[in-house]
Amino acid sequence: MNQDTICALATANGIGAIGIIRVSGNQSIEIVNKVFQGKNLEKADSHTVHYGFIVDDEIQDSRIEIRNSENFNQQPTLNNPIDEVMVSVFRAPKTFTTENSVEISFHGSPHIAKKILEVLIKNGARMAKAGEFTMRAFLNGRIDLSQAESIADLIASENEASRKVALNQLKGGITNEISILRGDLLNFTSLIELELDFAEEDVEFADRTALKTLLKKTEEKLRSLIDSFQYGNAIKNGVDVAIIGKPNAGKSTLLNALLKEERAIVSDIAGTTRDTIEEVLHIKGTAFRFIDTAGIRETTDLIEEIGVKKAKEKIESAKILLYLYDETDSTPQEVINFIKEFYREDLKIILLHNKIDLQNGYFENEFDNALKSALFPDYTTQIIGISAKNKTGIEALKSELSEYIQNLETQENTIITNQRHYEALQRSLESVKKVEDAISGNISTELLAYELRYALEYLGEISGEFTNDEVLGNIFSKFCIGK
Repeated sequence: MNQDTICALATANGIGAIGIIRVSGNQSIEIVNKVFQGKNLEKADSHTVHYGFIVDDEIQDSRIEIRNSENFNQQPTLNNPIDEVMVSVFRAPKTFTTENSVEISFHGSPHIAKKILEVLIKNGARMAKAGEFTMRAFLNGRIDLSQAESIADLIASENEASRKVALNQLKGGITNEISILRGDLLNFTSLIELELDFAEEDVEFADRTALKTLLKKTEEKLRSLIDSFQYGNAIKNGVDVAIIGKPNAGKSTLLNALLKEERAIVSDIAGTTRDTIEEVLHIKGTAFRFIDTAGIRETTDLIEEIGVKKAKEKIESAKILLYLYDETDSTPQEVINFIKEFYREDLKIILLHNKIDLQNGYFENEFDNALKSALFPDYTTQIIGISAKNKTGIEALKSELSEYIQNLETQENTIITNQRHYEALQRSLESVKKVEDAISGNISTELLAYELRYALEYLGEISGEFTNDEVLGNIFSKFCIGK
């Protein structure tokens, strides 16, 4: 357990009505008490709040019980006061870090915050590192590693779906799932290890048939959790949507229509967009990150060429591709060639037949029929007629984007949103499959035990039962200071 006492601003930087400074460590109450003019905090009960002043000099004289029933309106004699505050006292072990903790609520001035932190440090505390409060909660057994990560996810949640997922993980959702899997595997691993102790007697304690059944069940559960990551990643981080097409196809006009504001410059001059423009739009609770790109064409303009290269890079990272075409400036074969060049199974492509306002009504003309006959069913695409200029078809496009998320939804109660968890589950699945192969191949008990240990270790990485300082440092360094 850490012996030093840490402090940090827990609220956002900047001016606000109230700011809060957190202090945690065995000496936290004693240190704050040195600079608090009011009740003697060392005699205060846990989970109580006290009115007083933070002062710049250590208090040596007897304290004044400020604002009790007898002297509520009296002005106390103060030693270089910094601010009028409320101080909350929390005694171990019933605190977030399981250590003695204090929270100081002050008037939300950055200067006041700086002054209070200075006097706390002068009296024995030190500034906390990023995520150090949460790391102490983890190291002291208050929460596991996946719960610690869910705290960061909860703070960063930008929509209702991501909030619910993060809260479920904070309540131990994924930990409970993994604990059940590990518990069953651990029982069999213990029996396999026992067989190693009696290798000379050639006895079998672990029923191989029952182990196969368990492994199959474990494999199905792991695959289900892994499959939930695509949906979890979408609701947590949003979905990248690349808007692609030839110059003057109406890409910037479409972005403006989606955002309902003039975000991108619109011009009849081909090649206006040289760099990518990115904006986020929430559709039914999910963040879609729209990326307006340079028109794709052969060009001798060096700057435009860089823009075209960036556009192609965005296609590679996007999950959804909106390809705009204008039939007066394109041929079906050009669209078909483009789709064939960039198509991949994990990319949803939506073809947008733009400028239908120039066609006296639209749908299913020869141009689009030619696309359908050439692309379907080998390429999964959808064709929507729009007029980006008149905002026709925009709602149909939004519905199609929303349906993409609905198709990702899973029946799993626990949804994986963390890349580290996803990779650990994949490694666990590989190990489980190796154990299955080992049983089928009748390999030695020693090798079987070896593979089972790996499966357990990878599962344990998620909750933090197996980890190292480098992993912990990487995880908690991404937290804000004060959390």
